[in-house]
Amino acid sequence: MESPFRADVVKDKAALVTGGGSGICFEIAAQLARHGAQVAIMGRRREVLDKAVAALRSQGLRAVGFDGDVRNQEDAARVLAATVAHFGKLDILVNGAAGNFLASPEDLTPKGFRTVLEIDTLGTYTMCYEALKYLKKGGPGKGPSTGGLIINISATLHYSASWYQIHVSAAKAGVDSITRSLALEWGTDYDIRVNGIAPGPIQDTPGLRKLAPEEMSKGLREMMPLFKFGEKRDIAMAALYLASDAGKYVNGTTLVVDGGLWLSHPRHIPKEEVRELSKVVEKKVRASGVGVTSSKL
Repeated sequence: MESPFRADVVKDKAALVTGGGSGICFEIAAQLARHGAQVAIMGRRREVLDKAVAALRSQGLRAVGFDGDVRNQEDAARVLAATVAHFGKLDILVNGAAGNFLASPEDLTPKGFRTVLEIDTLGTYTMCYEALKYLKKGGPGKGPSTGGLIINISATLHYSASWYQIHVSAAKAGVDSITRSLALEWGTDYDIRVNGIAPGPIQDTPGLRKLAPEEMSKGLREMMPLFKFGEKRDIAMAALYLASDAGKYVNGTTLVVDGGLWLSHPRHIPKEEVRELSKVVEKKVRASGVGVTSSKL
């Protein structure tokens, strides 16, 4: 599918994508590279990184992989330093490393709860903290008035409540708070834009296979406003928008890319029944002599 963006829309930008070895974040890394960026990906498993880098390079894209755990501050510092040493600068940090699984609260130990918060929330903050000196205006390869961009991958689970996702809901609520606070403070002091992307269910990803396996997802499409799952490319295009000049005045926003699913609730009464019921109610109200506002107004 042809991209809606110019092929050079992020030309010569240098990006680091955590969790970029697979799924949504691999596609973000790939699309940034296809549109002109130099890309580093970070992950815990060397074999996954090597495979991802080889896939990108086979397409003629500029990519490198660094192994490390976002929960470990020394790893974060080392990978960021290596990225800047390799590219000469850092313009974009995408925090996509995450952990998730289905669990009822009574079956979720504090250790399991803490692990997800450490990867998603603490890991996001640790990477941001260590990246500041490279992303701020006047940093390596930066002009005196040009800062970089942070994109934090979030979710919509915590906007209301989600079954079996108390750990991730708490973690992503923290990520969204980090996004807003850093957008305010680092946008003001260092010209760093900080935004988020909250994906909905994205097909052909480890997340969807883990959280909505085929055995549990029958009928799920019929509950979705657009009657379909998203694609990894949808999230990558949102990241490109935020990374390009098209998004240069967007700061502190978490962009929801879920087809409207987070707004959706099951339709308990069919539309046709609502129409007939409205007619009956209007007749009763008129008969009682009380004014009524037509549903057609």
